[in-house]
Amino acid sequence: MFYQLYELNHAAMAPLRASTEALRLFYSNPMNPWAQTSYGRTVSAGLEVFERATRRYAKPEFGLPTTVVDGRTVEVVEEVVWSRPFCKLVHFRRALQADQTVGPKILIVAPMSGHYATLLRGTVEALMKGADVYITDWQDARIVPMTDGQFDLDDYIDYVIDMLHHLGPNTHVVAVCQPSVPVLAAVALMEEAADPCAPASMTLMGGPIDTRINPTAVNKLAQDRPLEWFQDNVVMTVPWPQPGFMRPVYPGFLQLSGFMSMNLDKHVVAHNEFFEHLVRNDGEPAEKHREFYDEYLAVMDLTAEFYLQTVDTVFIKHALPKGEMTHRGERVDTTAIRNVALLTIEGENDDISGIGQTKAAQTICTNIPDDKRMHYVQPDVGHYGVFNGSRFRREIAPRILAFATEHSIAPKKKVAPRVIKGGKSG
Repeated sequence: MFYQLYELNHAAMAPLRASTEALRLFYSNPMNPWAQTSYGRTVSAGLEVFERATRRYAKPEFGLPTTVVDGRTVEVVEEVVWSRPFCKLVHFRRALQADQTVGPKILIVAPMSGHYATLLRGTVEALMKGADVYITDWQDARIVPMTDGQFDLDDYIDYVIDMLHHLGPNTHVVAVCQPSVPVLAAVALMEEAADPCAPASMTLMGGPIDTRINPTAVNKLAQDRPLEWFQDNVVMTVPWPQPGFMRPVYPGFLQLSGFMSMNLDKHVVAHNEFFEHLVRNDGEPAEKHREFYDEYLAVMDLTAEFYLQTVDTVFIKHALPKGEMTHRGERVDTTAIRNVALLTIEGENDDISGIGQTKAAQTICTNIPDDKRMHYVQPDVGHYGVFNGSRFRREIAPRILAFATEHSIAPKKKVAPRVIKGGKSG
């Protein structure tokens, strides 16, 4: 009943949040003489902090209407090019001129771990300056009706393979954090089947390939408890009147609570500074705080079967690095990967996927030629900095684009027919 109590509490707080917001608007209204006083700003700041702390944050927008290609600004249009009940594939179509560089075709597989794909807004923004970018937009399980069936780790791998088939040959796949495992499994299955749509390269960023290496607090939590503990303590059913009513899920608010508790002091300091910025009327840092937490506090539910299978496969059994992972009864053989280039990226201070966990992919993919593999550790960044921020834009994104460009499959040239004098072309 915990999820139901959470929903009831949120509903009960609605009138108080509404009155708080109305009072905040009163004290911040420029027509109010109190608005420009220290007292008025203090009251308004306290009311905003309270309202934001008790709000349910909606799914954010990507909000990337333009990009810069070859020094020129071009329009960008978001379009859904592939859709299934639990995921939509979004294409950032750029209005390029004939003389502008298209760049490699990149599929970004966003993590299905509580936050929406918009958490990778900075990743998309940096890469689409030099590439044709697609991203997986995973759906909140609470809005997917029970009639659409279940979704587990095997289904996730099937979705990745299906999307690569939709995009066709010479696609480059980039997995950020959690999807590193299913993406590597999908590529192994495609290579073993000699699938012509296997990607030209795959980039794994901050992913838990082998969590036995430098285990973090997140890894230890899973290793120290049996799977039944997670089933009994974190799996709940979606309450009425949500579209996914009665679906067993791992609620997003539980995962968010876990992540925030890991760095609770930093979040408390950030909100205290936000309050002080509002009182001092420092607009820019206050707006940056709003932008970050509007994204960070927007969370989605995961299907229980996907969450439990992932915990069991990745964090408890370590099935992939042991060579024991299966997909619908078929063993995932990472040594089958021979033609797909591999780039692994880690953050020096990553407290989610410890240093060396992603690099483990280089060890278990033994048959990739040396000239098709590369590993990079970004100094002075944590988990978030692996795929977002100034160092990502300056140091990591150019490496991803260069690696994809280097390992793109050159289109086959049409060979002119050989003409034999006095005979037929052949």
